[in-house]
Amino acid sequence: MKLKEEYITHEIGDGLVLVPTGLASWSGFVRGNKTFGAILSLLREDTTEEAIVAAMRERFDAPEGAIERDVARAISELRKVGALDG
Repeated sequence: MKLKEEYITHEIGDGLVLVPTGLASWSGFVRGNKTFGAILSLLREDTTEEAIVAAMRERFDAPEGAIERDVARAISELRKVGALDG
């Protein structure tokens, strides 16, 4: 899976927003924190949920299961707005 080119990211303070361009079928924006931003940066290249979780484990120290839940939630939200290929 990969973030569609029709979506761009923009950092705002400690967070990040995902915004569709005029070519996207969805309009609005998704706001997230730095963790969400890290997930989005990994989705700039074709990857898997498992690879994202592994990369996030290397970057962040979190309780057991927290990273898996965060990644699954982020991917679910991105699928809802049509921001992912694959």
